[in-house]
Amino acid sequence: MKSKVTSKNENNFSPLVVEKKRVLVTGGAGFVGSNLIRKLLAKDYRVICLDNLFSARAEKIEQFRDNRGFEFIRHDITQPFELEVDQIYNLACPASPLYYQKNPIYTTKTSCLGALHVLANAQRTGAKVLQASTSEIYGSPQVHPQVEKYWGNVNPIGPRSCYNEGKRVAESLFFDYYREYGIAIKVVRIFNTYGPGMSANDGRVITNFILQALQQKDITVYGNGEQTRSFCYIDDLTDGLIMMMEEEEYPGPINLGNPDERTINSVARTIINLTNSPSKIRYLPLPENDPLSRRPDISLAEKVLKWRPKVSFAVGIKKTIDYFKKNYYGLGGE
Repeated sequence: MKSKVTSKNENNFSPLVVEKKRVLVTGGAGFVGSNLIRKLLAKDYRVICLDNLFSARAEKIEQFRDNRGFEFIRHDITQPFELEVDQIYNLACPASPLYYQKNPIYTTKTSCLGALHVLANAQRTGAKVLQASTSEIYGSPQVHPQVEKYWGNVNPIGPRSCYNEGKRVAESLFFDYYREYGIAIKVVRIFNTYGPGMSANDGRVITNFILQALQQKDITVYGNGEQTRSFCYIDDLTDGLIMMMEEEEYPGPINLGNPDERTINSVARTIINLTNSPSKIRYLPLPENDPLSRRPDISLAEKVLKWRPKVSFAVGIKKTIDYFKKNYYGLGGE
């Protein structure tokens, strides 16, 4: 149900009706969710953040508390809910291995039951709903770079399967609802994302390296460091999510990520140099099923959305280092 604001002009013409979109962001207190909410509020949308704070912190959304267009509801998405909204961004699920392996059964429930509950709400209200899927659905890919038509190479019983397979089931549910009930869906596969707003204890490679470098500790690299990743800056990603939601026809799936592929060793060296740290690289065994390569083919996003990332790794990583200096160590980040 859309909210309406009415006003009269000085000549007493009929009221002008301005409709504000009501947008639900599940998992909105997380890294991606809080950055997305900031942009949605800047577009003058009314935003509801739904989060149970399992892997997120309330501090992430404190910045929105005084915004009259913002509302926070503490709720576990594995339980049903009913909210009158126009759009739903389903971001609810721990995204780092540290958190999603902490309680793997709950992770699977969050992806699968969460998808069912947001789809049920979308079916009831007629809302458009976007599923934040992941590059992890490709598993340890045998196709490089990864294109959307590739079905992936996933271990269904490994320690990462709670996240990988949960997201794959969620995609399946979204397309079943699309085919069976005509729900307006959007499915986006998010590749590695970084930037200001990341949590210090999320266990992700960018976070670990920056904090270790700032603390002048050894940089811990798993495996030989020659495995590759492609890192997308948060502002580029959230722009892509909004563009996908506003696109009227294509349901997805669509890759959103930066095709700038680099080795983990090169990432470590870049962060050491930018922090002027004396840290050395220390190598540890590679975790089970950790993919050796990851790079998105974004030609579909370029064609359908006219989207491609704008922020270079050099610029984005500098902003991220400054964020951690300022927020975690008081070291004078800009």
